[in-house]
Amino acid sequence: MRFLLRHKTTYRYANPVTLGRHRLMLRPRDSHEMKLHEATLSISPTPSQVVWHYDVFGNSIALVDFDTTATELVIDSSLDVERFAFVAPEGLLAEHVQNLPLAYSADEIRDLAGLQERHVPDPEHQIDLWAKSFLSSRGEGPEASDTVSLIRAMAAAIKENFEYIPRDIYGTQSPLETLARRSGTCRDYAYFMMEALRSLGLAARFVSGYIYDSSRDPGASAPGVIGGGATHAWVQIYLPGAGWTHVDPTNALTTDIELIPVAIVRDPHQASPVSGSIEAFPGDPLGMSVDLSITSPA
Repeated sequence: MRFLLRHKTTYRYANPVTLGRHRLMLRPRDSHEMKLHEATLSISPTPSQVVWHYDVFGNSIALVDFDTTATELVIDSSLDVERFAFVAPEGLLAEHVQNLPLAYSADEIRDLAGLQERHVPDPEHQIDLWAKSFLSSRGEGPEASDTVSLIRAMAAAIKENFEYIPRDIYGTQSPLETLARRSGTCRDYAYFMMEALRSLGLAARFVSGYIYDSSRDPGASAPGVIGGGATHAWVQIYLPGAGWTHVDPTNALTTDIELIPVAIVRDPHQASPVSGSIEAFPGDPLGMSVDLSITSPA
C-alpha cells in the first residue's frame, strides 16, 4: 500500500522567544518493508542550519538550529511511502523458538543487550504474573506454549480488557500504572507489552510512527482502527528465523501493513518526534497543535 502523510506541528508564543536547538524524528528509514519515495521538511522561521545524522539505533535525526526569535514555530513534514506487508512469522520461526521459553543464541544475546532486560522495577512481580498467566491459562502441551499464539493472545487481552484513553500531553506512563489502571494510550500499551514480553525472556523494542485508518478516507464505511489521526506506537519482537516482528496491542493487529514505522528505540522516551528548547518568560508559551493526515491514493 502507498501512503501520503502530512504531520504539521505548530508552537505559539505570546511574545518573541529565542529558539534553541530542536531534534526531529520525522523521517522513516528506507528498507525492504517500506520504500520512501519522497520526504519534505518545511520549517518556519527558516533555520540557520539543519544537520542530518543517525542515532545509535539507526534512526534518521534532524538537528535544527535558529538565529532568530519568533512568536510561532511551524514544523511541517510530508512523506510519500510505500509499505510492504510482512508474511506470517509462523512458517519462518526457527524450531527451537516455536515454544516458550525460548533461548537466544550467544551471538544474538550480545546484539540484543538492553532489549531483553526489564527496564522498570517490579518488586511485587505484577507484570511478571500478568505475563505468565498466559502460560498457565493455556493448559499443558506444545499448543499451550506456542510462541506466536501467546504473543497474539497477550495483544488481544490488552485491546479487550484495557480502556484506551487518548492524552493530549505527550508522554508515557509507567507500565505498572497501565496495569493498575487497566487503561492508557497506545504508547502506554506498547511500553507495558514490552515489559511483559521481556519478563518472558523475549527481546522487544518500542516503535513510534503512524497507523493508516481507512475509515478516515472520503466515503469510507468500514470501522476504524484505534489511534488513527495521531502518532501511533507499538512493539517489535525479535523471533529467530522471522526476525523483528511488529505487534500492535492497541488494535491487536495480526498484519503490519497499516503500520508505518518512523522511530525504533529501546525505550519510549527516546522516540519523541519533536523536542527542543526555547528561552522565554513564564506565560509566553501558548501551546502546541498537531495536524496529521494519512491518505492512500487510488
